[in-house]
Amino acid sequence: MKTTKTIAAVFLFVATFNACKKDTQPEPELAKPTIDNIEIGLGNNQIGVIGKDFHLNAEILAGDKIENVQVKILPRSGETYTKPWEFEITWDQYKDAKNATVHKHFDIPEDAAEGKYDFIIIVNDQNGTTLEEKREINIYKAENLPVNPTLLQLNIQTNGSFFYRDGKFAVEGANLSKNNEFSSQTTIDGVKGDGKMYLLLINKKLGHRPENIDQIDMDKVIVYDVYEHKGWEKVGSFSNAVFDAATFTWTRKIPSLIVGAVKDNNNPQPGLINGDKIWESGTYYFGVVYKNTTYNMSYFQYIEVPVEIN
Repeated sequence: MKTTKTIAAVFLFVATFNACKKDTQPEPELAKPTIDNIEIGLGNNQIGVIGKDFHLNAEILAGDKIENVQVKILPRSGETYTKPWEFEITWDQYKDAKNATVHKHFDIPEDAAEGKYDFIIIVNDQNGTTLEEKREINIYKAENLPVNPTLLQLNIQTNGSFFYRDGKFAVEGANLSKNNEFSSQTTIDGVKGDGKMYLLLINKKLGHRPENIDQIDMDKVIVYDVYEHKGWEKVGSFSNAVFDAATFTWTRKIPSLIVGAVKDNNNPQPGLINGDKIWESGTYYFGVVYKNTTYNMSYFQYIEVPVEIN
């Protein structure tokens, strides 16, 4: 009888021990979102301009599924500002997605104060976890930027006559036709130091519209022109056509490209126009992509032009 009671006591102890052990085991850790390929500001320059467009790009992978994505711009400890200001925006469009490319443009509000801020990307997951990625940005008034690249001129000529000028087409419905001599004078204002400009033709169907030089895929673009400036001490206008008023001569003439040509005008090595970028009838982007390498400031602008190759 004593043995039976002893065995029962042992079983009771083991059962109680196992139950306690199960109660104290930690819950499995939930998977958290991850983030990659972050660009904060155009060309990832971490610069915002009051009242102007601001660029954000990030690749997000949820632990479970995305609930929402937020951005907060908050004052930094130790910094002084002319007035209290902070900013928050939430995007719900990514809800229920496992992964998403967050490519956003939004304006820095007119009431923002200049200074250095914490830029925080927040990813809220439906499993209850949260990811926060913090970076530093500088917010300027436009007049206080070290450089401020803006488009001063973008003209297109075909066979010596204007095709596009002053923001409009010379003849509505006209197209770039095979064997046309294509040329463009493009001018960027508000630059100094070192910078480089690409002028590109890109078939719209390729879905490639680079916003800075580092994004250009040479397998998808036809380079009409590439030109750079170096060591400019004063802010000025940078054009791909340079006229010397003192000698009344062109020191750099506007280049030309035949629509349907076998090679483009990439410098120093012209590229074959084949593969994905082969000439086709359809809508093309024509645009300028500029980067000031001294001040890490970028600019881009595109228009759409019809092309007829048949």
